[in-house]
Amino acid sequence: MKIKALAVFCGSKTGNNPLFKEQAKELGYMLAEKNITLIYGGGNVGIMGIVSNATLAKGGKVTGIIPSILKDREVHHEGITELIVVDNMHTRKKMLYEKCDAAIILPGGFGTMDEFFEMVTWNQLSIHDKKIFILNTAGFYDHLLSLAKVMQKEGFLYDNIEDRFVVIGSPTELEKYLI
Repeated sequence: MKIKALAVFCGSKTGNNPLFKEQAKELGYMLAEKNITLIYGGGNVGIMGIVSNATLAKGGKVTGIIPSILKDREVHHEGITELIVVDNMHTRKKMLYEKCDAAIILPGGFGTMDEFFEMVTWNQLSIHDKKIFILNTAGFYDHLLSLAKVMQKEGFLYDNIEDRFVVIGSPTELEKYLI
């Protein structure tokens, strides 16, 4: 399946490691160069803002979906291709999933984890079959991946974690999946 739109779930903060920002920018550039629309949370701050601004800087298309309650708090991005304001977080997440062909998880906080876990759960339940990538920048998700392996080992998962998501260490590793 060709990926024409990629959902990016990531932090509204930049984090402490400069590599988080570098890889977010690299991903944004790649999306624009491959003519893949960025689908994301609509903010202009943190990793979110970096990915969207990098995509725009190279002439790419960016669709942001933001609930009205976060529109001002996350400093919604006024310069993107399309900004969709929805009533609540559930509508936002549902629309993000519907508009993308695949998703990638970058470093982030609780909101990023919420989006990741809902997406992988929906995948497990066959609500969708979209590919999910985890960008494990500088080992950011090592502990989460260890926990997933424990859940698998202890019999709480229905299949291997490798069947649910692909872990990559850099945006360039994503290129082979962007057929």
